[in-house]
Amino acid sequence: MPVTAVFIGLNVLVFVLMTLLQQLVKWGADWGPYTLTTQPWRILTSNYVHIGIIHITLNMWCLWNLGALAERIFDRWTYVLTYTACGIGGSILGVWWHPETVEAGASGAIFGIAGALIAALYLGRLPVHPSALKATLKSLLSFAGYNLFFGAVVPGISNAAHLGGLITGFALGAVLAPRLTAPPDERNSWRRLIFIAAGVLLFALFYFVRRAVLHAALGSEGQ
Repeated sequence: MPVTAVFIGLNVLVFVLMTLLQQLVKWGADWGPYTLTTQPWRILTSNYVHIGIIHITLNMWCLWNLGALAERIFDRWTYVLTYTACGIGGSILGVWWHPETVEAGASGAIFGIAGALIAALYLGRLPVHPSALKATLKSLLSFAGYNLFFGAVVPGISNAAHLGGLITGFALGAVLAPRLTAPPDERNSWRRLIFIAAGVLLFALFYFVRRAVLHAALGSEGQ
């Protein structure tokens, strides 16, 4: 699983360096006062920053398991772009919901991969035996449901980022699904179109969130 191994390696490398230097925000964690002003790149880098050994261990375990399936269903570029777009979608919703909280982690991207797999398996008409398909979908839905519940009851977990990633992934999986088994040229052209559109939509969403949060902050200061 080369793509999954690279993602895990990047997360672990950043975690080790960040832990040694003890500088969470400086390593790219999401924080509204920076992300929504002069450092919007944090919506991407925060997906590779983790807060503690338990945090990164659980996330990488989930990524390893989901990645094993993702690398069978999607081609490598589709997997990379879906992971990235879902991480960004999760970060945007997270910073909108908690603009004053430092947030980090691959959870949004991981939830996004789960959402993309659910949509792709359900809608993609893939050559998978019905019993295996049913079992896999049940496992993916259980993963998403359990972890959303866990995030809702445990303090300090950004369920907004989970939902943002999950929704982004499900939407991407749904529009990618009809052409997952198409000839390579057709599949690649469709992928380019989808991710250009996704990039535009995510940029628009970030701009909207930025305006909304800054407007609310200025309004509270004026009271």
